[in-house]
Amino acid sequence: MQVEESDGLPIVAPGLVDLQINGYAGLDFNQLPLQAETVSQIIRKLWREGVTSSYPTVITNTPEAIASALGSIASTCAADPATEQGIAGIHLEGPFISPDDGARGAHRLDAVRPPDWDLFCRWQEAAGGRIKIVTLSPEWPDSATFIKRCVDSDVIVSIGHTAADASQIQEAVAAGARMSTHLGNGAHLMLPRHPNYLWEQLAQDELWSCVIADGFHLPDQVLKVVLKVKGERALLVSDAVTISGLEPGVYKTHIGGDVVLTSEGKLHLAADPRLLAGSAQMLLWGIAHLSRRGIAEFPSAWEMASTRPARLMRLPVAEGLSVGAPADFVLLDRVQADGRIPLRQTYKAGRLVYDEGSEI
Repeated sequence: MQVEESDGLPIVAPGLVDLQINGYAGLDFNQLPLQAETVSQIIRKLWREGVTSSYPTVITNTPEAIASALGSIASTCAADPATEQGIAGIHLEGPFISPDDGARGAHRLDAVRPPDWDLFCRWQEAAGGRIKIVTLSPEWPDSATFIKRCVDSDVIVSIGHTAADASQIQEAVAAGARMSTHLGNGAHLMLPRHPNYLWEQLAQDELWSCVIADGFHLPDQVLKVVLKVKGERALLVSDAVTISGLEPGVYKTHIGGDVVLTSEGKLHLAADPRLLAGSAQMLLWGIAHLSRRGIAEFPSAWEMASTRPARLMRLPVAEGLSVGAPADFVLLDRVQADGRIPLRQTYKAGRLVYDEGSEI
């Protein structure tokens, strides 16, 4: 992506692709029972954030609850063409993750379980084949076999919420794991200097690294190192929760309880401001942060959240603004002094779906 001086004309850029999003604007993909209206509203509201393709993220829960959420997303896609177009796949984050405190993050301990191929197949059936990413920890016995089966069924395996050692990560990559879920987060507070699972994932050339660049989840120096090491395989995700898109204030959530969204954009537990309660910022915020802090040039930061994730997922929109590519694009202005990226319009499959100056 190249940015040219335009004498006030907007920049044309590929639509954003979010590989990990839990909810938006008070709506949640994990709030059960998940209503069709909730799914379709989130996809439509994401247009105002420039997100034209997304992977709704279903997190660790009971087998029945996961199947219910997956089934709701699938049935909404089948009934609503706009939702079907906007959902490129489903990201199943758990329950095959580490049970360790810290590595597990906010995922409920009682629902964590080892990889189970038969169970995964039942979930995939409920999802209508839409599960395209699964986050797991390769610390479990026989993880490599599970990973190979996922790869054979065209599902991207991402390492995350893990306590795996170096050899287990190496084995996972050899089996076909290709991504790291929000690298640097969902980790123990204390780790050995080396080796540890962060260094090992950075060292694995075949792993694409997803990062949350909201300015709170990772310090700038960590972001800079990931971008330098991974290059074209560094990706942005929002990992946004239901509070994203809302005004600053105190909120009650079904996972974290009472949380506070500050005026600076940080979401933390009400009981302890030092503890994050998830990400409340979208991809536009992350792009602006990388650009404003000099961590990445604006065109590169934009690609980290658009054509690069599309390339990993083998989506047609990976061609960006090339002739013949799907017409998923946005019109925007440059990053403002206050860090905002003013979005003028969003187009999905050539249709105007968001305009800042009107209701569509």
